[in-house]
Amino acid sequence: QVQLVESGGGSVQAGGSLRLSCAASGIRTSTRCMAWFRQAPGKEREGVAAIDSEGRTTYADSVKGRLTISVDNAKNSLFLQMNGLKPEDTAMYYCAAKWGAVSLVMPDYAYWGRGTQVTVSS
Repeated sequence: QVQLVESGGGSVQAGGSLRLSCAASGIRTSTRCMAWFRQAPGKEREGVAAIDSEGRTTYADSVKGRLTISVDNAKNSLFLQMNGLKPEDTAMYYCAAKWGAVSLVMPDYAYWGRGTQVTVSS
C-alpha cells in the first residue's frame, strides 16, 4: 500500500521560510518522479515543483528562485525548501508520485498525500 505523508507546514510572515517534508512508503522515491502541488481556497490545484529519478527538476514560474525541491532516496523522502514566502503562497501543499520523466501534469500522478497547510501573512 502506497502512502505519502506530508509535514512541515505552518504559519509564517511574508519573507519567511518553511521546509516541507513528504515521507513515502510502498514506493521508492529513487524510481519515481515526485512532485509538490498546491491548492488555495477557491482555486484549482496547481503544480509547484517536480523531480524525477534522474534528478531533473521543473518549477512553476511563480516559485522559481524561491522554492527548491529535493529528494533523499536513503530516507525515501521528498522535500520542499520554501524561502521568501509571499501571501500568495498560502495553500494546502500536496506530495504526489508517478512513473516517468519530470512534469507537472497533474492527471499523470497516481499517488497523493493528504496535504499540509502553509499560511503566509503580510
